[in-house]
Amino acid sequence: MRVSVLGVGLIGGSIGLAAKSRADASVTGFDSDPAAVAHARSLGAVDDAAASVEQACSEAEIVVCAGPVDRLEELVAAALEASGDECAVTDVGSVKRHLADRFAAQGRFVGGHPLAGIESVGVQGAREDLFDGARWFLTPEGETEGVLYDRLQRFVSVLGARPQAIEPAEHDRLMATVSHLPHLFANVLVGRAAGSSQGEALPEVGPSFRDAARVAGENPALWADIYLRNADEIAAEADAAADRLKEMAKAIRAGDRDALEQWQEQAAQQRRSLLEGDLVGGPLVEVRVLVRNSPGVMAEIALALGKARVNIEDMALYPVSDMSSGAISLFVSGDEDAERALECVAELGHEAIKVSR
Repeated sequence: MRVSVLGVGLIGGSIGLAAKSRADASVTGFDSDPAAVAHARSLGAVDDAAASVEQACSEAEIVVCAGPVDRLEELVAAALEASGDECAVTDVGSVKRHLADRFAAQGRFVGGHPLAGIESVGVQGAREDLFDGARWFLTPEGETEGVLYDRLQRFVSVLGARPQAIEPAEHDRLMATVSHLPHLFANVLVGRAAGSSQGEALPEVGPSFRDAARVAGENPALWADIYLRNADEIAAEADAAADRLKEMAKAIRAGDRDALEQWQEQAAQQRRSLLEGDLVGGPLVEVRVLVRNSPGVMAEIALALGKARVNIEDMALYPVSDMSSGAISLFVSGDEDAERALECVAELGHEAIKVSR
């Protein structure tokens, strides 16, 4: 497999390392900073250093755009222009709707976002195992080519991640809550602590403060771009969180012990539900779906299963010889997910069976 990585920082470098080791891929890297791609090559994250996007993409089967958030539109457009008709193009940015709006009609582009990272920046922090067990969102559209989506899904799985289809707008709402808002809170928290200590070092801080403040001030340029790219969703979440804090401040001032206990208990239950709900369990079960070969059918099925919280751990396509129809084998975790998958595809009007092993 020939993979091109445009942008060879922490994520791009880790993709290169994992693709070379686990997908037996030949990886070409490009970066606007020639020194960065040279460094990536010296670390073994890429095999070849390209001097341009065109050179990097000319023979690629998969192109991953891993540059800064504010350059992703430019990189995706250039990659689509420079790569062949059978090449899948994706990205790794944490905001998806603006890319979907621009490239929705491009059947070769599928937005992506791995929920992985460490506090290091740059290719020197790249690791082959960075994506092991991590959720990796993919945002197929109605025009997405099924064969290319299948290729990306398999590629992400081989890297060690757990791919899941999601609509771009839903992705951005989710990230505003579980990723972007925590960064706002961390910044506010350390600002309040610094203000209360009048700039002096705190004599002692507990683990709760350290945990909550861990991401405060991370990569200012990157996070400024993220805040602005997902502005509406982040601002709405910040307003809602501020309203809830005001409600609890009112209860504290009023001495409403019952309300405070209920709030704390509810938070404990919600935390367990949210964090335990994403655990993988059970052996893989095959659900085989019979479909007509029409544009968007793969995206339709993947998105429907994603909404039902059924993760496709692996998949395979089996078209008939005239390409008019075929079967899609979806491998999901356990019988419960398999039953939900059968219900979902039936609601979409497709015939499906659970394959016994």
